[in-house]
Amino acid sequence: MGSKQDVELGSAYDNVVEPEREFLLPSHLHSSEPSLPTTATPQYTLVHLVCAFVGGVALCIGARFLLDISAIAGPPPQGDVIVQAPPYVGSTEVHQFPPASPTNAFPDLFPTNVGYPGGTPTGAEPALIATAPSLPLQPGAAQLVSPPKIHKHLHFAHEDDLEEEAQESHNHHKAERPFNLFRSWGNLSPWYSVPRGAFGIDGTAEPPSDCTVTALHLLHRHGARYPTAWSDYGGPAKFATRLHESASQWEATGKLAFLNEWTYKLGEEVLTPFGRQQLYDLGVSMRLKYGFLLKNFTETNTIPVFRTESQDRMLASALNFAIGFFGYPFEGQYQQLITIEANGFNNTFAPYKTCPNAKAAGKADRSLPYVREWVSIYLADAQERLSRAMIGKAGTQGEFDWTGEEVYEMMQMCAYETVALGYSKFCDLFTEEEWEGFNYALDLTFWYDSAFGSPVARVQGLGYLQELVARLAHTPITTHNSSTNATLHTPETFPLGHALYVDATHEVVVLNVITALNLSTLAASGPLPADHIPNNRSFRAADLAPFATNMQFQLLSCASTPTPQIRIIINDGVVPLHGIRTCPYSNHGMCPLPAFLEAQQETIRSTDWSWGCHGDWEVPPKSEWNTTTGDPPRA
Repeated sequence: MGSKQDVELGSAYDNVVEPEREFLLPSHLHSSEPSLPTTATPQYTLVHLVCAFVGGVALCIGARFLLDISAIAGPPPQGDVIVQAPPYVGSTEVHQFPPASPTNAFPDLFPTNVGYPGGTPTGAEPALIATAPSLPLQPGAAQLVSPPKIHKHLHFAHEDDLEEEAQESHNHHKAERPFNLFRSWGNLSPWYSVPRGAFGIDGTAEPPSDCTVTALHLLHRHGARYPTAWSDYGGPAKFATRLHESASQWEATGKLAFLNEWTYKLGEEVLTPFGRQQLYDLGVSMRLKYGFLLKNFTETNTIPVFRTESQDRMLASALNFAIGFFGYPFEGQYQQLITIEANGFNNTFAPYKTCPNAKAAGKADRSLPYVREWVSIYLADAQERLSRAMIGKAGTQGEFDWTGEEVYEMMQMCAYETVALGYSKFCDLFTEEEWEGFNYALDLTFWYDSAFGSPVARVQGLGYLQELVARLAHTPITTHNSSTNATLHTPETFPLGHALYVDATHEVVVLNVITALNLSTLAASGPLPADHIPNNRSFRAADLAPFATNMQFQLLSCASTPTPQIRIIINDGVVPLHGIRTCPYSNHGMCPLPAFLEAQQETIRSTDWSWGCHGDWEVPPKSEWNTTTGDPPRA
């Protein structure tokens, strides 16, 4: 008997062409030689075809009957079906770039300057704040992608999620602004121009017609970043860890089906590409508005001093701002002071590093019970809806349930993935109303932890307030009794009399400063409740402290008064200053500079760093004690 041919190699069929395949081949491939013998094609009559059709219909009916019987009988007994996601689900995915030692790196062959720059004459500095009839508005997130549709509300009918009628129900919070997903993430929102009148003044950032800007003090936050290494409540990394560790116990269905292949792609702490762009854009925006202030430096033969601190995202934000403001290369156009953010170093951009009470449980995290209560309310439906989309290990629903905190983490994942990767499938898991709830949860977080409702807010803003007053009064700080750093308060590193200052910090410090300044109109609606969203609330974290938030202190000279004026602009919104004791009401949000300084010097004298940061005081739980000034309980 001859040896068998290897079917996978196909050697036995090299010269055989099946009749059907031969018919489909192009005619030029047909051989004129006699073909090998083939099996005759069977002939079918009409009777054969009718019988085949009837038989097929009978088989379909029988199969459907069997399926119906199995459905009535219910799911198979436990143990018969094993459901599990792939083991890599939830694992961290990292793309390390640049490689540590690229084989084609020849820096000597790629210099950044080869001469021959061509003509380099410059022109006049822009002054958009003075010359334009109106200022451009920042939309917030031109490079980011939102889901095609987000429902207003959902209700349950026959286990399906259906959009509710457009008519508002008394059970639903009625939003006060048009819905915008990117403006519903609290401090995780990209910065945007707040709506006109958002803070109570129906005006814009350009000064009144009889006034000119003579100086600018700018305080801004870093750009969009990956999640931080710690979180009191929630945290995307916690969510990924649970998924990864329990991958053998679940399978996701419906809108959650993407979790079956999902991996965690977020880094930690540093700026995202979008965050870099935010600070570059902010630098360009400020140059267009206030570039004319640089003439003051030319006239005095000096250059500006900008400040930031040593954290990677802080330094990267400052440098991206500088590239936007000065262009590349920026060397020789300004000086960048880098303070140290670390325990034991005084730093007005990181006051919590030398304020023990700012890290003490029960004092620094007052928001926790409020946030937990609110999450249990506004995410109750989403928790049930998303839990039903999970199939447990035995193939039934109800074995794998999400906690309220984990559903909250999914909402965080939406924001973080979007600003890091440009788009996130987590975003369309939730309704407009639930995103409003998420936004409010972050209002609770920052009101009670960093702003007017925090017992350690004012004291942490004290150091920067002292520096601001020193600059405005052209008077150096003589007593360093807070987070100011005496080593860095020299004429070179802390110059006075400049027309432009730019400082970079964190959102918590921006809120500390807002509180220390006593911008009390932003606290007018009082302590925030945990069981509902109050109407017309004056405090919104997304308005005040988003990624790349910016706070402009404008100094003005006005023809109508000999007294210099000051205004505060936050994200293009004019902030009322009449909540400050010595400042009168102004339609333009102005306050005479001497009156402003009087009130701030009074605050400096009355704020006790030692008691606030080192005092042995306790905060009664929740609403048993409250503050709207950011001060601790008194002894």
